[in-house]
Amino acid sequence: MLYAQIHLTLPAWVHEAVDSGRSYPGDDAKVELAIELARRNVDARSGGPFGAAVFGPDDRIISVGVNRVLPQSCSLAHAETMAYMLAQQRTQRPRLNELEPGVHAGPVTLATSAQPCCQCYGATFWAGIDRLLIGARSEDVEALTEFDEGPLPADWTGELQRRGIEVVRDLQRDRACEVLRDYGRLGGGNY
Repeated sequence: MLYAQIHLTLPAWVHEAVDSGRSYPGDDAKVELAIELARRNVDARSGGPFGAAVFGPDDRIISVGVNRVLPQSCSLAHAETMAYMLAQQRTQRPRLNELEPGVHAGPVTLATSAQPCCQCYGATFWAGIDRLLIGARSEDVEALTEFDEGPLPADWTGELQRRGIEVVRDLQRDRACEVLRDYGRLGGGNY
């Protein structure tokens, strides 16, 4: 029999850890949340050391995501893609920054604990993101863990910016690297 349905979930602790009614003004506050999600995911051993959050123009959370690749047996269940899919489901919009084709919904921001890998980079084009806020760099991820982030264009930030996506890097980078380092020390890759 062929499976005809996919069911991906965030860990139960997310409901207790995230205040969806709170405003997160400023880029640092948004990335701090993404890093805290990554930290909790490592501490709970519920997935890899990555967290992400999608914010609307009012600085409130639309959705969050954490890495769930191994627990869900799904290579697509990265923090960013989980956050995108949950935001799209919540808003019922495939492009989060469009109310309908050609009608802009206001700036939508993705904050992520680490630079998107090649998969999440591609998903960012189509998800309808206006701003991308990044903690750790991909070279940090590869140096501190066993993850392979895959190939990106040499001018990946420029390519995003040409498509109207502002990129801000190195926000809370040391804190994000601390989570990656802890995951690596715990024998990352086993959860």
